[in-house]
Amino acid sequence: MNPTIEHARHRSFEQTLLSARQTMLLSEILKLAFDSFRASKTRFALTALGMVIGTASVILVVTIGLTGKNYILNELQKIETNSVELEYAGGGTTAAERVLYNDYLTRDDERTIDEQVPGVMYSSPVLDMHEPISYGAGSAKDTLILGVSPDYQNVRNLIVPNGRFFDESDDSAHIKCAVVTQAFARARYGSDEEAVGQTFEIEGIPFTVIGVFKEAVDDFGESEIANRTILIPYSVAKYFTGTENLRQIYFSMRSMDEVTEAETRIKEIIHSRHRPNSVYNTQTLQQMLTIAGEIADALTAVLVLVAAVTLAVGGVGIMNIMLANVRARIREIGIRKAMGATYREIKLQFLAEAVIISLTGGVVGTIVGLAVPLSIRFFTDYKLPFSWLSVLIALTAATLVGVVFGTVPATRAAQMDPVDALKYE
Repeated sequence: MNPTIEHARHRSFEQTLLSARQTMLLSEILKLAFDSFRASKTRFALTALGMVIGTASVILVVTIGLTGKNYILNELQKIETNSVELEYAGGGTTAAERVLYNDYLTRDDERTIDEQVPGVMYSSPVLDMHEPISYGAGSAKDTLILGVSPDYQNVRNLIVPNGRFFDESDDSAHIKCAVVTQAFARARYGSDEEAVGQTFEIEGIPFTVIGVFKEAVDDFGESEIANRTILIPYSVAKYFTGTENLRQIYFSMRSMDEVTEAETRIKEIIHSRHRPNSVYNTQTLQQMLTIAGEIADALTAVLVLVAAVTLAVGGVGIMNIMLANVRARIREIGIRKAMGATYREIKLQFLAEAVIISLTGGVVGTIVGLAVPLSIRFFTDYKLPFSWLSVLIALTAATLVGVVFGTVPATRAAQMDPVDALKYE
């Protein structure tokens, strides 16, 4: 037979034997670890308890963070975060040009944008005036009056708890009606309910209050609505100014994801319809939403790091128990070494025990951590979010904790002298 072929077969046979021996050794190591756990079930359970708490804490903290983030973003979405405000800033790039050349927005601009920008759901002009309104007893206060379209309610997410908002028929028929803030209604009429149906005058023209409104959420003064504000149909408001020129038009998109693209497209359309030197600005609350999301993520990360301290505490518990375990099994280590167990095998045995304890606690903790949000989702109408990434992070962290904190006792066991170990009482 060819010596080369014979050598190759012999080498292949030796590799097969080595692989089998290593597999056997790994199986033996795991079997010894499980035998050790069966002999001290209580100690094993108490040691793993720290990892159960730590892993469950990580998952629950991430769930709480995601829930808080969703709540914050949902609240911010009520402050027209899916809207774009278009504003006329002047008829030129210099102060002199802005005085000489007026190039205001028009309702035709609004209709063109509605037709050409995908995703626009609602739009409304905003014509603002300040007029003295009588509050009774001979007192009159300067009050903000906004001329808007019926869509303004949807653009600004306004709630009308008493009465109603004016509609298209009111606007087209030029009905002298008004929707007022709760502050105005209570200051002039005493209550929201009493205000509906009452009348007041703007420049001697009577208006009937048909509804009382409030904003869906406090916008911290970011909107054009003041504490005491009166909303009237735009078709009526324009007769007080004597012009249809507009400074502001609001657009509401289907979702906040379309805001950035819509903002760019609106600028393009407006500049194509007006003089090149005219200045138009757009504003959105997208940046506020982005910042809020980043803050929520940062807070969640901080809470996860705090929860990770629990994992570290559980790891210290594992190390202490394993050190005590090594001391209690010195004679066993000496016998195993006397029978030919190597440094590597002894170290792997005790390291495997530490990892199994840590990983078992991690798995149980993961189940506990997921049980809370899944139970709430199943038994209630609340859909608490949870992240599978947090599960992966928790299990990975549990494994690493077992490796890191199990290395010291495993190394100490592997470094024992077999003679001294056999003599130990």
